[in-house]
Amino acid sequence: MSVGHYHELCQKYRGRAVEIRTRDGRRHRGIIQRVGNNRVYIQPLGRNRNIGGFGYGYGYGYGYGGFGYGLALGAIVGLALLPFFFW
Repeated sequence: MSVGHYHELCQKYRGRAVEIRTRDGRRHRGIIQRVGNNRVYIQPLGRNRNIGGFGYGYGYGYGYGGFGYGLALGAIVGLALLPFFFW
């Protein structure tokens, strides 16, 4: 899918818990805080919730409600909403 498609999905699901899969096979779970032109910034869920700062080589940033990290939209290969009871 195109970068534009993932940009629209990330905008649509801002503030929601998601799992994002990237080209290198990593899974990132968090709440979408902000969406830029080429990055989506998420606040991690679970035990990695307070890491903040740098994130897995894709960039860094701060969300509106706390620390988060940025993922390049071009690296995304999958995005799924997480159910309420999961997080």
